[in-house]
Amino acid sequence: MSEPYIIYVVDDDEAIRRSLSFMLRTSGYAVRLFAGGLEFLKEAGALPRGCVLLDVRMPDIDGLEVQRELRARGITLPVVIMTGHGDVDMAVAAMKTGASDFIEKPFEKAALLASIEAAKALSLAERGAIARAEEARARLNVLTDRERDVLHGLVQGLPNKSIAYDLGISPRTVEIHRANLMQKLRVKSLAEALRIAFHAG
Repeated sequence: MSEPYIIYVVDDDEAIRRSLSFMLRTSGYAVRLFAGGLEFLKEAGALPRGCVLLDVRMPDIDGLEVQRELRARGITLPVVIMTGHGDVDMAVAAMKTGASDFIEKPFEKAALLASIEAAKALSLAERGAIARAEEARARLNVLTDRERDVLHGLVQGLPNKSIAYDLGISPRTVEIHRANLMQKLRVKSLAEALRIAFHAG
């Protein structure tokens, strides 16, 4: 029998740790909880296969630093970043340093489980990255040049006003392009649009 797939929850908020633990255990996962990044890093090198659910904002060491340290040590556990509202730029930075996904709090159970399954698939089959990149590029091909410009600004973590200023258009026009590109990409959230952009490289 294969070893269980373990979800490592790293979050300084005890209530979130408890609720995630319950949600994940009832969905059939084994779970280990860590109250902070340093506590997790102490054990990270010896942990069996699994997926890390990593909070961005923690008092001892932030999630991005934890992720950088994992990479520096050659630890290949897939990481799903958990981010509060307004931390999208940090989540973008996390994706750039190798997170497999990010998910905004408060999240629905289905979205969380989908992120974990995607991270699991990613770690089990990196070969799929090429196919995903090709699919993502094909999806981006339907965008106009201006919509690509707006998406590029969003990937850099810029607010609508900054994108508007850089492109010499009004913030309202940026909103329209943003709505159009999300419709064309068939996504409901900015996170999904960014994910496609990252997969496309």
